Amino acid sequence: GLRFSGMVEMKELGYMVSNFADNREEIAYTFQMTKHHIYSRLTMSPTGYLQQITFIEKNENRILSWFSPMDQCDVYKVCGPYSYCYMSTSPLCNCIQGFEPKIWRAWELKDGTSGCVRKTRLSCGNGDGFLRLEKMKLPNTTFTIVDRSIDVKECEERCRNNCNCTAFANADIRHGGSGCVIWTGELMDIRNYPAGGQDLYVR
Repeated sequence: GLRFSGMVEMKELGYMVSNFADNREEIAYTFQMTKHHIYSRLTMSPTGYLQQITFIEKNENRILSWFSPMDQCDVYKVCGPYSYCYMSTSPLCNCIQGFEPKIWRAWELKDGTSGCVRKTRLSCGNGDGFLRLEKMKLPNTTFTIVDRSIDVKECEERCRNNCNCTAFANADIRHGGSGCVIWTGELMDIRNYPAGGQDLYVR
């Protein structure tokens, strides 16, 4: 509802209106400048470097509004399944609580690409709980179910009743949160931010 999950650096600009469309016909992000003397463009290089450059016609200023990737944690899959990247730790990759490194030797060499595995199996019933991770970039959404009509409590119940569910989160973080995203596969490409991000509930 505010920005892309993996880009907390996206600035809200007073002279720009953003719009995200998600329907049966399209999934699209657009923005429009509200002041006629300010222009902006969003570009992506062949290597995946995304940046927004803003031009102010009056004084011919060119401003780099934001860009991504900003650091190592923005690199796709730098940490493997069920682990998250955090720039303030060494090594950068950390297992989610309740998980441990899949290949200990690799982790000792500061290579977290193999990811983590559960310490104990899930019961797939009422015994399963959820760990709340704060200020997170949400995982890759390849294997997800989205329902914008329910709240986070109903989302939790749906996840608990689905043995394939591995995590859930709000689809929209505005106004206290709404909607539901449920992950049904490995949790990949997660990071933790010092500020920003959103809550992710891991089974």
